[in-house]
Amino acid sequence: MYTDLTKGNITKTLILFVLPMMAGNLLQQFYNIADTLIVGRFLGSNALAAVGSAFTLMTFLTSILLGLSMGAGAIFAIYRGKGDNVRLKAAIVHAFGFIVVIAVLLNTAVFLWIDPIMAFLQVPMEVYGLMREYLWIIFTGILATFLYNFFSCLLRAIGNSRVPLTFLGVSAILNIGLDLLFVLVFHWGVGGAAIATVISQYAAGIGITIYTLRFCRDICPTRHDIRWNGSVLKEICQLSLFTCMQQSIMNFGILMVQGLVNSFGPVIMAAFAAAVKIDSFAYTPVQDIGNGFSTFVAQNYGAGKFNRISQGIRKILQLTVLFSVTVSAIVVIFARHLMLIFVQPHETEILAQGVQYLRIVGIFYWGIGCLFLLYGFYRAVRRPGMSVVLTVISLGTRVVLAYLLSDVIGVVGIWTAIPIGWILADTVGVIYYLKNKNQLSQIT
Repeated sequence: MYTDLTKGNITKTLILFVLPMMAGNLLQQFYNIADTLIVGRFLGSNALAAVGSAFTLMTFLTSILLGLSMGAGAIFAIYRGKGDNVRLKAAIVHAFGFIVVIAVLLNTAVFLWIDPIMAFLQVPMEVYGLMREYLWIIFTGILATFLYNFFSCLLRAIGNSRVPLTFLGVSAILNIGLDLLFVLVFHWGVGGAAIATVISQYAAGIGITIYTLRFCRDICPTRHDIRWNGSVLKEICQLSLFTCMQQSIMNFGILMVQGLVNSFGPVIMAAFAAAVKIDSFAYTPVQDIGNGFSTFVAQNYGAGKFNRISQGIRKILQLTVLFSVTVSAIVVIFARHLMLIFVQPHETEILAQGVQYLRIVGIFYWGIGCLFLLYGFYRAVRRPGMSVVLTVISLGTRVVLAYLLSDVIGVVGIWTAIPIGWILADTVGVIYYLKNKNQLSQIT
């Protein structure tokens, strides 16, 4: 059931561990794409713009919960590597309680502030009503997202990457089926697409929760474990909050860029919505490689196997660059064909803008691939603050340059700013590693 990442052939072990994560997130992208595809094809460009912009906002909100869960997952993996089951159970108790409170507060806040949020995003009046309808429904799925992310991070931390894939697969198939039913048969519009997504999210979240409680009893806390432990909570808070900050800054920067994109009108919004879906699908696998690498590093860090970590860095870097270059070639060459999945051939302006985005950004996927590795590494060795620094550099550069360059060269400036941010952050992250390599090899 569990994979011990502190033993065996590094490349083989990592690939086998990461493959289910990659498959799972590709399925996640499939059912995000299902909304965009069905909405874009059958409800028109305004509906596509509304759903695409709403997706960016939801990604930002759920990134808060994902960041907290990922930070907690790093602690879980370290305790797993140490073989300390007592503190592992205590960490699970405190992390769950801490994150569920934040999830409830977040859910309440977004319902109360939905209109100010949309005003901040500069949503055009043509798509305002559609986007508000979609968001009002989709916000009800935030707690489901928490459940899935928390328990999937827990299972992956202890070496089980297959079960999260199973529940995500069921959720993806359910979402696509319900999308077709609610939009094409019942004619519920963007609201139907949102309802389909929420139902699917709860299927995955509740399903993985029940599985963990029933079949992973060796790690599930008992009544005896549900007691206050200040030192464990402090560890959870430190790592989780930094990781949450990193994820939130990253997605808040994207949200600010979305606001800038929105100011260019529905055509650019629709092009960006479709292109970002392709973009996300293309580099999601390297994000999973980074997350899997983080679990590998955390388990070996807890076990004190620093030579194995060094060997893993070299092997995973080679794999990431090779994969990224291959995907870049596919996206750049077939950019127009990929855009035609979401956009009708007669919508030539939307097509042209989307192709331009993909060809500028797509060639630099190796940059974000390396950045995901750096995020995962620093999180695993309890230096999450460095991940935050790299995120600020990457997104800060992206946002500032996007606003500056768009005044000079239009939307091309927004697209160009993205890879510049990635490469600058990579450079800083590598320099910091080389200068502090010995200190990073000490358990704290």
